[in-house]
Amino acid sequence: MFADDVKMYLKIINDIDIAHLQLALIALVEWANEWQFAISIEKCCVLNISKQMPALHLHLDNHPQPVVPLARDLGVLVSSSLCPSAYINDIVAKAHKRAYMIQRAFVSRDIDLLVRAYLVYDRPLVEYNSVVWSPYTMQDIETIERVHRRFTKKSSWIS
Repeated sequence: MFADDVKMYLKIINDIDIAHLQLALIALVEWANEWQFAISIEKCCVLNISKQMPALHLHLDNHPQPVVPLARDLGVLVSSSLCPSAYINDIVAKAHKRAYMIQRAFVSRDIDLLVRAYLVYDRPLVEYNSVVWSPYTMQDIETIERVHRRFTKKSSWIS
């Protein structure tokens, strides 16, 4: 059994807060051992959400934890700046590939069928959890809209 999706948040102002976080990690390992849950240590990391990068040297079961600039949480890439651009670029690349596969996979060139396939298979990828990563810059909004425009342009000249 695994204890999936455990997150710890702490506002770190000084070294005492870092020590409290380390104690919480020790308590987590003890709890997991007591309840016979395996912690997948290689999947664990530290994401510092801040403009400043204090030196964090945290250990989980005597394994040092890497401080990462991006972490995936329930499918959404979260950056240390909380800017959604990295996630948007990630999903847009996947959406372009999926749109291309839709256009290649269907023998029929009926536009209604292609649009329906796009709405079922591709659009949910772009809209997944959009409440969390809602784009606020024009560049991110245009990047997302480019997926829709590209699909409709290619679908119109295919038929």
